[in-house]
Amino acid sequence: IKEIYIDDLREEFARDFVFPMFRANTIYEGEYLLGTSIARPLIAKRLIEIANETGADAISHGATGKGNDQVRFELGAYALRPDIKVIAPWREWDLNSRQKLLDYAEKHGIAVEMKKGKSSPYSMDANSLHISYEGRILEDPWNEPEEDMWRWTVSPENAPDQATYLELNYQNGDIVAIDGEAHTPHQVMEKLNKIAGANGIGRLDIVENRYVGMKSRGCYETPAGTVMLKTHRAIESLTLDREVAHLKDELMPRYASLIYNGYWWSPERKLLQTMIDASQVNVNGKVRVKLYKGNVTVVGRMSDNSLFDENIATFEEDGGAYNQKDAEGFIKLNALRMRIAAKKGR
Repeated sequence: IKEIYIDDLREEFARDFVFPMFRANTIYEGEYLLGTSIARPLIAKRLIEIANETGADAISHGATGKGNDQVRFELGAYALRPDIKVIAPWREWDLNSRQKLLDYAEKHGIAVEMKKGKSSPYSMDANSLHISYEGRILEDPWNEPEEDMWRWTVSPENAPDQATYLELNYQNGDIVAIDGEAHTPHQVMEKLNKIAGANGIGRLDIVENRYVGMKSRGCYETPAGTVMLKTHRAIESLTLDREVAHLKDELMPRYASLIYNGYWWSPERKLLQTMIDASQVNVNGKVRVKLYKGNVTVVGRMSDNSLFDENIATFEEDGGAYNQKDAEGFIKLNALRMRIAAKKGR
């Protein structure tokens, strides 16, 4: 018996994986928004669900033996079903190169999208958060990506000469409406991808450190994610306590590495998620953002849960809300250890 499962998991992906990740302002190695990484735990989950439904004792994936995805798929699968068997053709069969895969596809009449003649297409991975590109001329980090490679974004040079403004409503750290119109998580991403992509936003060209030990050059398009990261930090800047915000920033690189390396289903990621989600109770309000030729600029933010006090922050008379003389003792106490060291010549 042969069965094919074709499932629409876009809403689950956005709601249960992408949005929780962005509550942490997650970014790997300072740049990568983890578009491929965050999709893998969902795929592993669905594979195990189907295996359980059909009584299968094994799953298979098409990840290479050099990449991160083999780790992500298998760690997720083992976390959800410890006794599952894994079949990995790139590692186990004689299909361990892209050219061998192309030859096999041609021999068996399998169409390969975007194949150019006999040459291999870019290695691409697309989901509703991003699309990635590897291989071909990108294997030399000195080569600039070909303009016709990009599929979701126009170049900043060709983006409209007039800025696009959006107002994003946040509730518990998640975007729930755009310009006053309510949207589901997937609808938010779909709309932001379209609008931001048209404004040349979301392109990335990086060399990253893979979990298996090598460096890899990849290009990514993440229009919605680029806007989401910027605007989420903006609403948090109003609503989060300073030490809570700083603690989140300290823990974020660890959280990002857990996702990148395939540990979404690990107890430590779940523990961090509980803390992250608890921090978002008061992350409510509205952010106004300007999109223009590849740039995302926050131009306004407001919240009923704002900790910003204009009476204290003002450079004008504050009516005694803040006693500036208190700063003198505060400064001297914080300088004490440095003054002692200076007197000792250290």
